[in-house]
Amino acid sequence: MALFRRTESRTPLDGVDAVFADLDGVVYQGPHAIPHAVEALNLARRDRAVGYITNNASRSDASVAAHLAELGLTVAPTDVVTSPQAAMRLLAGVVEPGALVLVVGGEGIVTELDRHGYRVTRSADDGPDAVVQGFAPDVGWTQLAEAAFALNAGGFADEHGIPWIATNMDWTIPVARGIAPGNGTLVSAVHTAVGRFPLVAGKPETPIFEEARARFGAEHPLVVGDRLDTDILGANRAGMRSAVVLTGIDRAKQVLAADAASRPDYLLGDLRELHEPYPEIERVRGGVRVRGARVRLDGRRVVVESGEGLDALRAACAVIWESGSPIHALEVPERLYA
Repeated sequence: MALFRRTESRTPLDGVDAVFADLDGVVYQGPHAIPHAVEALNLARRDRAVGYITNNASRSDASVAAHLAELGLTVAPTDVVTSPQAAMRLLAGVVEPGALVLVVGGEGIVTELDRHGYRVTRSADDGPDAVVQGFAPDVGWTQLAEAAFALNAGGFADEHGIPWIATNMDWTIPVARGIAPGNGTLVSAVHTAVGRFPLVAGKPETPIFEEARARFGAEHPLVVGDRLDTDILGANRAGMRSAVVLTGIDRAKQVLAADAASRPDYLLGDLRELHEPYPEIERVRGGVRVRGARVRLDGRRVVVESGEGLDALRAACAVIWESGSPIHALEVPERLYA
């Protein structure tokens, strides 16, 4: 991982032919752009492709692109990769175009089904050939029940019932008022009723990353996200470099505790740092140094000998991750994550 390489004078964008940026928590929060995100992404677009990858299934690519353009980004609908688009990759493998699909969710799913030649229903009584489930703010008991009725048509826990595809499994979603339940909680409700799990298209599963790689012809993309359990885990699974930015869901405390599968190559405070030299991670006697910050492990104690802020956090991540000890077994000073 680049967090452990000698990378002085190289930026996170060096050698990158496409940036795949998450939206919520990276580009915007609610209706408002996150500071510096628009300028940094427009600058990145001068030399490489910039795509926007979202698990949010409630809007179409055109709707998302219009929102991004309002924020000041140079973007077209084809620059937006949605979890419903990735779901179409999975759906094509289980039912033919023309099949009847029961939809739990909103515009984003219906738009993609129409594009790919599928018919749409909202009722299990119509005998659908498959179910596609995604988040929309108005999804409630009635819609979840229709999915359960359709999936249970062959009997409870029938593994050979009609295909069920979930756009994503995010347990939470950031909105203007705070953190709210995401599609994963809604899928879990249906799972409880039907006794089986869906195929999943969105992050951290690989179909959405494969869709982005194919669309942009990217050989060396960089995934930029704010969530370790979706953006970074998914990038690692797809064999892509990744950067976590501390402007969304996961902050310093979560990054320090990241497991081996969810660790990023780069740790950024905001997106301006995509264009700045990434600091060298140096092993020094007894610890790790990042510019003026120095951190070491003394038994179970993580000791910050010097430095503050992001460089101290980078050094502490290197020390903790390389220790092989789970975060709960260590004494971590509050100054690293407060």
